Amino acid sequence: MSDVFGIQAVRAVLNDNPGRARSLFVQRGRRDARTNELIALAKAAGVRFQAKEAGWFRQRAGEAAHQGALLECHDLELADEATLTARWDELGAAPLLLVLDGVTDPRNLGACLRSANGAGVDVVILPKRKSAPLSPVALKTAQGGAEELMIVEVTNLARTLKALKARGVWVIGADGEAELLYSELGASGPTALVMGSEGKGMRRLTRELCDQLVKIPMRGAVSSLNVSVATGVLLYEIQRQRGALGSE
Repeated sequence: MSDVFGIQAVRAVLNDNPGRARSLFVQRGRRDARTNELIALAKAAGVRFQAKEAGWFRQRAGEAAHQGALLECHDLELADEATLTARWDELGAAPLLLVLDGVTDPRNLGACLRSANGAGVDVVILPKRKSAPLSPVALKTAQGGAEELMIVEVTNLARTLKALKARGVWVIGADGEAELLYSELGASGPTALVMGSEGKGMRRLTRELCDQLVKIPMRGAVSSLNVSVATGVLLYEIQRQRGALGSE
């Protein structure tokens, strides 16, 4: 079991994946419009709910911003490589994949998932080892972005990248030492964007398997962007080049 907390994250589960939900807890005395909406969604999904004191939330959620809403859930099921293979044809002619090579901070993971959802990513690939888990903190930071994504957990990232390349996927790696600027990447066909860990970036073998390395130029005093910010920049550049960004 896992906890999802925060108004937006709880709403996303109740809207998009109510089968995960077991129990909704709201803070006693808080019956504003957003709380009432959560209760209505829980009732519609047949999910029981109850009120708890503020201290209960502090104990359950720790220092996280729970906003007086917590949803006890079945764990989010991750897909595996076999599932990805079986569903590959469903992804269309030019799928966009995000590969996170060792993002270990749960907030960064959640923020990357949020950006992936917003940018229309089809698949997120995570290694089983040396990666932040889909913890309550990660899910809270994702603000509901994890619920609609196909998230694939793999045992051997290098092998997975080789399999993707065999399918015609163009693998682009983010590397601060690259010669090409991010605006020069080519991503019209099936594309996998690879982002490395917060401190060390991509592992050597991962970098060697990339078809193209690109960098985001830094104009100020800082040497690099946070991995989640860089992920958002690159994903939206890919979609801009594909003409997938409308005016809505």
